[in-house]
Order: sequence, then structure tokens, then C-alpha cells
Amino acid sequence: MEKTIDIICVGEVLIDFIGHEVNAPIKKARDYHRYLGGSPTNVAVNAARLGLNSALIATCGDDGLGDYIIRKLQKYDVITSQIRKSKAEPTSVIFVSKSTGTPDFIPYREADCQIIKSQIPDELLEKAKIFHTTCFALSKNPARTTILESAKKAKALGLQTSIDINFSERIWTNREEAHQVLKDYLSNDPLVKVSEDDCLRLFGETKSEDFIFDYFHKLGASTVCLTKGKDGVQLSDTNQGLLFQHAIPIKEIKDTTGAGDAFWTGFLYARLKHKSFDESITIAQKLASIKLQNIGRLPDNINLNNSLE
Repeated sequence: MEKTIDIICVGEVLIDFIGHEVNAPIKKARDYHRYLGGSPTNVAVNAARLGLNSALIATCGDDGLGDYIIRKLQKYDVITSQIRKSKAEPTSVIFVSKSTGTPDFIPYREADCQIIKSQIPDELLEKAKIFHTTCFALSKNPARTTILESAKKAKALGLQTSIDINFSERIWTNREEAHQVLKDYLSNDPLVKVSEDDCLRLFGETKSEDFIFDYFHKLGASTVCLTKGKDGVQLSDTNQGLLFQHAIPIKEIKDTTGAGDAFWTGFLYARLKHKSFDESITIAQKLASIKLQNIGRLPDNINLNNSLE
């Protein structure tokens, strides 16, 4: 079957209410601005902006915020046919502080985890090249079971699997369970994106890079990309070894929310274009640097492809 979909993103779609004042904690923020949010959602939108065919598999509420989500996604040409509107649960929302560091957040999770098997038909998987999800999406059922089963099918059908290990104990209180679920997902040899902050939360303490890479490789992931903020990016691949890149210097960081998603979209885009790991990290960093200099999503008024060349 012809591969007409570049990337399927499965997981949370929600509304981010981002505080208006920079570096004001949530308890002090007076105003919030509404943005389309959710890590796989960001990747789907960014990918579409780069000219890729991306499909989002997610669930929102059958409400005004759900309508806003669908309208926004369609504006960016994301395939929305597999988004389900739940009549039982409202659209999930997250309040986020606008921050130049790691933002604070309060999640109100409702419809986002209600992803069911019928939303990921085999015909859809057969048409795709990459199957991407997140730790956030795997943290609750029925989404977890749906994603784990679909990832195994995707792998069997020859898709490249992918995961952003955006672990947070506030989203997933049972760390031991998280490790078990990750073991299951990583057996599909996904491309892994993880940040130093994610690792601190996932392991409950600071671990060495050797430990981090060894841990994920042993679970089955050949390629692990560790993002370290201003300290650059370290990639470990079981065949090609270690690869490091310095961070792109940025004069003024305006908003860190979604920077990791921009980075990973750039990386997946580059892999689809058969770029080397070195080139893939460079493209990923360029896209992340554009995001860091803009509030909310990637800016609409620039040609992203030109910016990445």
C-alpha cells in the first residue's frame, strides 16, 4: 500500500491556558491566553507546517473547546478524521505558567485519555511511515492499552515508532507503573526523545548520561536523543555511538512551552528526509530555536522550510 501519511501522532489534545506575565507563577498570573496544546498535537501541527502529511489520533470533548481544537487543526491541514468527540467528558485543559525555564502547570484531564481502538484502524497504519506518542498519553487507560496494541501493529507493519518521554509524576503518580509501560512500548525500538528534566522526574534522582542511554537501549530503543537545554543535545545510537551538538545560542527566550515538541518534529522530519543523525539534530535545534523566540506555537508568518535550510 502506498505510504500517504508521513506521521501518525497519537495522544493528548487539549487546551493550554498560558499565563500572560513571563516568569509569574500560576498563583500570581492574572491573565491567561488560550492555545491549542498537547505534545502529540504540537508535533502533528508542526509537521503539517513543514509540508508533511500528519494525522492526529486523539479525543476531545463535544464542546466549544473541542470545536476550537478541530477548527485550528484543520486550518493547519492536519488530518482530523480520527479525532473523537466525547459526549461524556469535556475537553482537557492545562494551566501553564509562561516561563524562560521549565514551566509550572496544573492539569485538568478529562477527554484526552479516552482514545479507543476504533480510532486507529489497520488501514490507517498501513498508509503511514511513523507512529509517534508520548508518556503523557500512556499514563492513563483506555488510551494506554490502545496505544500499546497499535504500536505493536505499527512495528509489525514496518513503521518507525517514536516516543517523547515527557514523564511527570503530576500526570503519572505511579513511577513503577510508568517504567513497566515504557518497557512495553520501547520493545518496539522507537526513536526516543527525552530531556534532562524528564529523566530527573522519571528516575527520581539525577542519573549519568551513561546510565540514561544504557537504560533505554536495554529496553529496546536503538536511538536515544537527550536534550539538555542550553547545554546542547547528546544522541546515543547502538550502531553509530555517541554524537553531541552544542545548543544554538538565543539572545532572548520568550516561551519554552512546546520547544521540545518543535525539536522532535524537526528530528522526525529530517529522518523522513533521510538525513544523517548530525543533520537531523541541527534541523531539530533550528526549529526549537524558532519556537523559543515566539510565544505559543511556531509563528504563522514565516516559511519554516526556508528557515531550516
